[in-house]
Amino acid sequence: MKRFTKHMLPFLVSAAMLFSLTGCTTPPASEPLETVGVYFDTIISIKIWGGSQDILDHCKEMCSDYEQLFSRTIDTSDISRINAAHGQPVEVDDETIELIEKGLYYSQLSGGRFDITIAPLSELWDIKNNPGNIPDEASIDEAVSHIDYRNVLVEGNTVTLKDPKAAIDLGGIAKGFIADKLKAWLKSEGIEHGQIDLGGNLLTIGSKTDGSDFHIGIQKPFAETNEAITTVDIHDQSVVSSGIYERYFKKDGKIYHHLLDPETGYPFDNHLLQVTIISDQSVDGDGLSTACFALGLEQGSQLVESLDGIRAIFVTDDYSLHYIN
Repeated sequence: MKRFTKHMLPFLVSAAMLFSLTGCTTPPASEPLETVGVYFDTIISIKIWGGSQDILDHCKEMCSDYEQLFSRTIDTSDISRINAAHGQPVEVDDETIELIEKGLYYSQLSGGRFDITIAPLSELWDIKNNPGNIPDEASIDEAVSHIDYRNVLVEGNTVTLKDPKAAIDLGGIAKGFIADKLKAWLKSEGIEHGQIDLGGNLLTIGSKTDGSDFHIGIQKPFAETNEAITTVDIHDQSVVSSGIYERYFKKDGKIYHHLLDPETGYPFDNHLLQVTIISDQSVDGDGLSTACFALGLEQGSQLVESLDGIRAIFVTDDYSLHYIN
């Protein structure tokens, strides 16, 4: 499935914790128990200190369930049913409503620069599978004409697209939402120390077992190997990055990446390579990393400064680092 792959950072760098595993069925308390799988078209890793394999197995079941709800490429998912209804109302799961409303919040907060109805445009470009074809102007204009988050009407558990040709894509926010749900469940099971990595969306539970912070490496854009451009120390927080190097193709020396401007119909061209958000909730980091990238350095920085408990690192195309809050 896609489209939760907005932040598909290389696994070892985006979650560079430098922990080692022994391979024991029941590891010592100082070492993590880990599970790895492929969901949302990316590698996920969940580590816990304490607990059991059954707990990790349930986390994977949760990932599968959420994939079945939120993927716009699974025909039976809530999102696919909304998109296929051509403007007719569709009743969906409580958590689908919760996620859509969160997406609408960030769509409004960014003035539509982040927009959950981007699907017509992202499908047109299909950057992940595109060998280098630039869509024609008429097709781009048509796709852009159907992007407007204000066309999403939520009434109770019913979602209606007021534009029959509109379509929702929650790829810019879903992984953060899912990571938060996994963390909440793990804490309810008594897990006090853990690390959730959904393809580069990183969320920690508490601290390391010795009480120290987790030390996280931030991917250097376009680095040939697992190379960090900087690091952050976090305790019970989330780190999410969004950048142009994650999925792109080159044509005539120009990069065409997956972060698409809902106004122009083309990839954003604003001298940014990457935005990283450090926040308490991963869903906020997910939504804000895209929203702030879309807004650019000046307006994105202003947005971060207006919000409590949010830190950001902007990387401009000269590889300068701009730390906000």
